[in-house]
Amino acid sequence: MTTPNFDAEVYFATMSATIGLHVDEAWLPGIYGNLQAVKRAADLVLGLDLGDHAEPAPVFEAMSFEDLMP
Repeated sequence: MTTPNFDAEVYFATMSATIGLHVDEAWLPGIYGNLQAVKRAADLVLGLDLGDHAEPAPVFEAMSFEDLMP
């Protein structure tokens, strides 16, 4: 599953305006690069066909350090 029309610059401009985020312009190339990398990673995950045999993961419950000690 891919979204060929994803534009990191437009996405960031929209989202940053929505939440009122102001960023120094020197940071923008890095932000755009990271958004593109995350998009590629998301495409890999969303592109997997798990089929009907896949089960959802169990609920994670954190243990305290004391629970680990005998």
